[in-house]
Amino acid sequence: MSLRVAVQMDPMASIKIAGDSSFALMEAAQARGHSLFHYDVGSLAWESDGSPRGKITAHAAPVTVQRVGGDHFDIGECRRIDLARDVDVVLMRQDPPFDLGYISAALILDRLRGETLVVNDPREVVNAPEKMFVLDYARFMPPTLIARSIEDVRAFHAQHGAVVVKPLHGNGGKAIFLVDEAGTNLSALFEVFNQTWPEPHMVQPFLPEVADGDKRIVLVDGEFAGAINRKPGEGEFRSNLAQGGYAEAAGLTAREEEICAAMGPELKRRGLVFVGIDVIGGTWLTEINVTSPTGIVAIDRFNGTDTAGLIWDAIEKRAAA
Repeated sequence: MSLRVAVQMDPMASIKIAGDSSFALMEAAQARGHSLFHYDVGSLAWESDGSPRGKITAHAAPVTVQRVGGDHFDIGECRRIDLARDVDVVLMRQDPPFDLGYISAALILDRLRGETLVVNDPREVVNAPEKMFVLDYARFMPPTLIARSIEDVRAFHAQHGAVVVKPLHGNGGKAIFLVDEAGTNLSALFEVFNQTWPEPHMVQPFLPEVADGDKRIVLVDGEFAGAINRKPGEGEFRSNLAQGGYAEAAGLTAREEEICAAMGPELKRRGLVFVGIDVIGGTWLTEINVTSPTGIVAIDRFNGTDTAGLIWDAIEKRAAA
């Protein structure tokens, strides 16, 4: 089956192909004979046309990819395409932040339901913010507070000692702060957070186990596909690869197997085909990443697997259905 695939993502010239999961997905799609279009989310539009659904378009260009550093894509002429008629699949792969722009684009794409397959399911992406969806599995999480009140945060800090404070809809390890047991700058930090973000913020005890790694586990249509252990770089407590962390091969602990088994059926039911969950110390679930998960290139490098191929198997099955 040959599919026409539109990839909603950041500019092709800006991606780093050595570890980029979106590029790996495009490369795998092309190898299967699928044709590719690239478009920026800023060109996505809905227009009334007399039909119940309206017309959903984007300014897209045909693209081919090759794993050649500095010469990794060839792009054709950009034109306005109809996402209900000109393509079979839309990959929603632009990077967060998960803000009103992200949500609005997802809600527009949700109107393609029944005509064009969108991966991950855009309605469920809206329903599953990465640090909120995880609350459905609170039994696997470390002690957690989501609040704006400094009084609540002080009480939580007094109970747990050193804490980590992070934006509720942050990404890529950005703006994550460690506050020591003495609470140095806790009030000032929360003032900045409250001035910067209108939503509440996430506070958790600092887990020393993070020095042993923050595992990224990938599930494809609810099934375990692979994992890597990410360790902090020199002078860092954040293990995100974007923040200088490094990866090593990893399997699953019994607890991690339990976590995957608990959420797998729900991920599949929601149409969340490509999901990355984060687990610290083999025990503590911290995030469920559904917007634009990463990690498959490193997983395949260590394990000799083809996670992009598994994702396309799942997409092709859904598209055929």
